[in-house]
Formats: sequence, structure tokens, C-alpha cells
Amino acid sequence: MVLVQDLLHPTAASEARKHKLKTLVQSPRSYFLDVKCPGCLNITTVFSHAQTAVTCESCSTVLCTPTGGKAKLSEGTSFRRK
Repeated sequence: MVLVQDLLHPTAASEARKHKLKTLVQSPRSYFLDVKCPGCLNITTVFSHAQTAVTCESCSTVLCTPTGGKAKLSEGTSFRRK
């Protein structure tokens, strides 16, 4: 009996399509971001799935707004994944 799919060595594409708990090695899909404010260029650390609106500490500009899953970054903000 020959298996069509190798279960011990799955491809990266098939692992990306699976649920986070059904992958070979479980890992979270959330992360932290360094978001730069477009007005004052101040850097703020934001969680990718933030549930509240995050504002800049110095100029009170809204950096991201919550959605059902990942937080949506405001226009003009630049970010870097940590």
C-alpha cells in the first residue's frame, strides 16, 4: 500500500492552509508590531489582534482599529513585525 501523501514531511503550502492546532508543530499566528505614527514618528508596540483602538501616546492619533480578528492599521502608518 503506497500513501499518496507523506504525513511525516508535509509541504510548507499544506501546513499554511491547516488550522493552527492541526499543524505538525502547534504555534500561534499572532504577533507584535512596531507601528510608527505618521505625524510625530513615535514608535508604539501593538498586538496584531488588538481588541481596543490603539492611539499614539504623544499626539493621540489612532494607529489601529479592532476588527473581528486582526487589528486594521490606519492609513499612513508604517510597521515592522517583531
